[in-house]
Amino acid sequence: MLEFGGTTQGNDTGKGPRNTGLAIKRGLLGRCPHCGEGRLFRAFLKPVDACAACGEEMFHHRADDFPPYLAIFIVGHIVVAGFMATDTWLVLESWQHLMIWIPITVVLTLAMLPSLKGGVIGLQWGLRMHGFGGESEEPMLADPAYEDAR
Repeated sequence: MLEFGGTTQGNDTGKGPRNTGLAIKRGLLGRCPHCGEGRLFRAFLKPVDACAACGEEMFHHRADDFPPYLAIFIVGHIVVAGFMATDTWLVLESWQHLMIWIPITVVLTLAMLPSLKGGVIGLQWGLRMHGFGGESEEPMLADPAYEDAR
């Protein structure tokens, strides 16, 4: 269950619930989901290995394809709605629409990607996914019961 608002738990070493909503918000802002102080990215889409402020490790996140999927979903809705609205009150040629909507699509997508990736990393941290819970995922992969389930 996502929790919004509230305070952080400070040095999060226990197994208690984390404030997932706050972690997502911090990630969307490009900050460490644990402390909110350190930077989450060292380059455009490259997360830091560990937070400079609190030391929380970030290298094991698995954001992968979810942030681009979200960006396509959001930008697609904005661009299609804008195109349809423009087309109802302004008659433009196809090339003119392309000159308007392609740059808007590219700029919106590139502007959203870092925030969305940060939000996904914050979600994973808040839900203790992919190593953020303190346990390695390697034993699960070597477990024979896991192999039988596949």
